[in-house]
This record gives sequence, structure tokens and C-alpha cells, in this order.
Amino acid sequence: MKARILVVDDEESLVKLVTHNLQREGYATIAAFEGNEAWEKIHTEFPDLILLDLMLPGMDGLEICRRMRQEKIYTPIIMLTAKDEEIDRVLGLEIGADDYVTKPFSVRELLARIKAILRRGRAEPDDAPEEIEAGNLIIKPANYEVYLRGEKLDLTLKEFQLLEMLVRNRGRVLKRDYLLSTLWGYDESSRTRVLDVHISKLRDKIEPDSRNPVYIKTIRGIGYKFEEPSNG
Repeated sequence: MKARILVVDDEESLVKLVTHNLQREGYATIAAFEGNEAWEKIHTEFPDLILLDLMLPGMDGLEICRRMRQEKIYTPIIMLTAKDEEIDRVLGLEIGADDYVTKPFSVRELLARIKAILRRGRAEPDDAPEEIEAGNLIIKPANYEVYLRGEKLDLTLKEFQLLEMLVRNRGRVLKRDYLLSTLWGYDESSRTRVLDVHISKLRDKIEPDSRNPVYIKTIRGIGYKFEEPSNG
């Protein structure tokens, strides 16, 4: 089945360009040109991924993102932002967006990001374990669920994917470039805070004290490592 992508931007020419290229890649597309229209289509068209401009008439992109996560709608979101919107980009990631691209962007780069997110969102292979245990955490890959001391955590798809990758490689240092390339489709020269923001959000959700993490360790200048505390 084709992945369905909702493209939300008030620039008609940009929407036309993006949808044309997505359709050439085999995706089904849905278009919306203002926030309230987008909100309606999220609930009626059930897209697999959303390309969401921040500055929209009606309900803006940040508000759409915030409301989706409050309603526990975890459809992946890639924000479309202008170069001078750094604060909004970080805020968008903190409230639940999975990634962002900065205008003007290359279609090739955008397609790479989309493919990375959708690829990692597909079901695990049949021989994947039903549950992965790590300390007080239980990860259920088939259902995209994580439990901490028996309580289910609210994670976005990208938070789940990042945590799962770290846990599957527990004890190993995963380089920043590897994580950014595998999970987000960035190339090695990319400079972005998307990984740091997602690590921070994960620590807030799984660590007893996010300022002194026991699970997700920073290996300065290299990347991150998941450690299983000896006391569980």
C-alpha cells in the first residue's frame, strides 16, 4: 500500500512542487493550505506522514503539532521552516515533531528524510523478539510500545525508534552521524539539533533524574550509549 503524505503549506507553488515529486516516487498525496483545513484532514484522511509548515493562516503548525500529541496522534511530522525560525524549530521538536527541513530545501534532501522516517516506521521482521527488557524498561517492537515499571510511556514514533536502536545496541557507542543518517536520513556534513532534542525528551521520560542519566549516556564528541544499571 502506498504511504499517504499530507503536505501543508500556504504557498500553492511549493505544495504543487512537493506533491508532484512525491507522486513520482510512488507516494499518495493530500494537500492542505491552512491550519484548520489540515486539522480536518488529519482526522479524516489518516496520513502516514505530514509535511507541516510552521507559519500557516488559521491554526499554525506548532499548534497543530501540539494538539496532535495531546490527542495521542503520533503520525510522524516533518516541519517546513524558514532559516530565521531556529527557536520555533527547537520548540517544534520539543512538542513532538520528528524532524525539520529549512526553506529553501532541495527535493532530494526532503525525499531522503521522508524515506528514512517511513523506512524505520515499518514493522519489525518476523524473527524480531516480542519484548526487549532493559532495566525497568520493556520495549514491544511489534506494537511500538514502551513500558517503564509497568506503566506505558507516551512516545512519538521517532522517540521510540531512537530508544529501540540504543537498547538493541546496549553497551555500544553509537555515533551521532550514524544515528542521524539511519533514523533521519541526514548526511555526515549536517549540523542539526534534532538528535539532541530527542535524546533530551527521552531522558525526561525514562530517567529517574534527566540531569544525571543512568540509561542514556553522552559520549562527548562521539555520540550516545545505552547502559543497563546494575541495580535494574
